[in-house]
Amino acid sequence: MSDTSQVLDFPFTISPLTEEDIPAILEIERQAFSLPWSEGIYRYELRHNPYATYLAVRSHDSRLPSVVAYGGLWFYMPEAHISTIAVHPRFRGLHLGAWLLAHLLFEGVQGGATEASLEVRVSNLVAQRLYLSFGFRVVGRRYRYYSDNREDAYIMTLKPLDRLSLQKRIQRESHIVRERWAQRREAILAGK
Repeated sequence: MSDTSQVLDFPFTISPLTEEDIPAILEIERQAFSLPWSEGIYRYELRHNPYATYLAVRSHDSRLPSVVAYGGLWFYMPEAHISTIAVHPRFRGLHLGAWLLAHLLFEGVQGGATEASLEVRVSNLVAQRLYLSFGFRVVGRRYRYYSDNREDAYIMTLKPLDRLSLQKRIQRESHIVRERWAQRREAILAGK
């Protein structure tokens, strides 16, 4: 397959999440989290939280879900706090989460944040590896943070947020996503 056809075949873009996306993200939410956020939480966040930014990884291929990943951040200056990030199970392994995280952190920089933070379950090693790859460090622990099973959360921070590094990371992750999509496209379209 030529590079041109791969570019034309690439179905994903990142853009702001809208209320019309809520049914699609709730489907992912229920599969990704043992404590999923409700429709009401997302409606509130999108309508009324002036300190929140949410992005979606969208598919423009009618054979795929309209939203395959999403994430959000809250601005607590000088901090951008990653509030949520999830990838549809069928699309894990494509690096969509890393691509989306780079975009979210860049949104933070664009909004004036100089550092980032998040909480992650101590058992979620996949997410921790992602965050560590961006330079996040564990700085604390919230005991019994998750109400479903009383699991602890690590508090992770990234300082400083650097615009140029994030622009490069976005480009790198975009390249990886495109390569992995080209490798796995047929299997994903077949529902495997």
